[in-house]
Order: sequence, then structure tokens, then C-alpha cells
Amino acid sequence: AGLDDLLRPFSARSLVASTLIGTHPPSLPGRLLVALGERFGISGGTTRVALSRMVERGELTNDGGVYALAGELLNRQERQDRSRGGAPAQPWDGSWDQAVVTSSGRSAPERARLRRALGSLGLGELREGVWMRPANLDPDRLPTVQAAASDQVRWFRVGPLDHPAAMALAADLYDLDGWATTAELLRRAIDRAHRALDHDDDAVAPGFTLASATLRHLIHDPQLPEPLTPGDWPAASLRRAYEDFERAYQRLLRSFFRSVT
Repeated sequence: AGLDDLLRPFSARSLVASTLIGTHPPSLPGRLLVALGERFGISGGTTRVALSRMVERGELTNDGGVYALAGELLNRQERQDRSRGGAPAQPWDGSWDQAVVTSSGRSAPERARLRRALGSLGLGELREGVWMRPANLDPDRLPTVQAAASDQVRWFRVGPLDHPAAMALAADLYDLDGWATTAELLRRAIDRAHRALDHDDDAVAPGFTLASATLRHLIHDPQLPEPLTPGDWPAASLRRAYEDFERAYQRLLRSFFRSVT
């Protein structure tokens, strides 16, 4: 995908969600969220309607006009924060985690939720109903997501493979070349955007859009153990570029919020 394909336009809901997911602690006054929406061409009325509906759905809480993440969006923030840090220092003994879907008669939305859950846990789909990954991530990660998925799958631990077979399996589970190509595209775009931040008063919206695209991509880093990681894997350089950009962008965003009366 080209860069334009990665820079998705925001709806009012997605802008609110992305803003709060990237905020620690994840709460902001509604007037700031409305003002940010206006920078994206989203009317204040549209943002207020989105906020009300998100509260009704349990995605946000509202305490005196201050909106905070709740429910599934809090899980998304945890996944995003984990993706920014990269894989934890977890020893890998060559074994693999396998999830086999055992439930049947599920609706299309239920199947889609399960696919998102297994993907967010870092598993790749080997074939329909069979998901795997190297057992190198924290086994207690995302406990709420794991609990929901475990109602519909059975978990197995698969023994070590020889190195060529393990490399081939990783390539079957993940589009490694595609991920690396997109990562390099985003890193170059971040470098350009970072240089423009200090002298571009209109950088709030495009900087936010680029940062969001980068975080979406980092969430899908398979975080393979070192023996299975391709040479020149660009995840670390993309994370460094993003963190440098994010510090500068947050200064710009805070300045924008201070200007909102």
C-alpha cells in the first residue's frame, strides 16, 4: 500500500478513540476533543453526538464533561502501548502456541471479534480455525482478551521445529515482506514530518494522522523471537523514529490545546 492508502480519514468516533488511546491517563475535556475535531473538518455537533453515543455504548465515561476510555477501548490502549515497546524480554525455547477454534454456529460479527482477539494476541492464521505463533510473548498478556477468546478455542503448546521449518512456518503465518516494506515507508514519512513540525502551524491534523497510521502498523508487528526475525527487520528503527516524532508532536498538541478557550 502507498502512503495515501495508510493515512485513513477519521470519523468523529475514530478521532475521539485515537486521541484518548494515545493520552495518559486516557481522559480529556469534551471541549478539547471538539476543537481537535474541527481541525479535521468535523463539526462540533458531530463530535458531541459521537461522544454521547460512545458513552451509551460503554466505550467512554463522562464525568462533568471530561471523557475517559472504558471497555474495549481500554484494551486497545493496552495493546497499543505494548506494541510501542516491542516484544518483552521473554526466553524462547523453540515451542509454539496454537489456538484451535472449537465453537460452531457463530454469527459473522462473532467470528470477526474472535479473529480480532486472536490477532491482537499476536497469533497468525495458518488455516481457517487454526492460529499459531512462537511462544515468546508474555503468556499473561491481555487477560481480558485471552479470557474472551478461550471460550471459543482450545490452546495447545507445539514442540520445537528445526530452524528451516520454523522459518517457513513464520513466513506462512505473517506477511513479513509486506510488513517490512510498509514500516520503511512510514519511517521515511515520519522523518519528513518530524522536520516540518517546528515550522508548520498546520501540522496538528497531518501529524496526528501519520502517528495513528504508524501505531496501527506497529500493533501488527509479529514480534518474532530473534532466531526467526529476518535480517534488517525495521521494527526497532520505526519505533525509534516514532518515539522521537511523538515527543515533538505532543508538544505541538499541548500548545494547540492551550490555545483552546
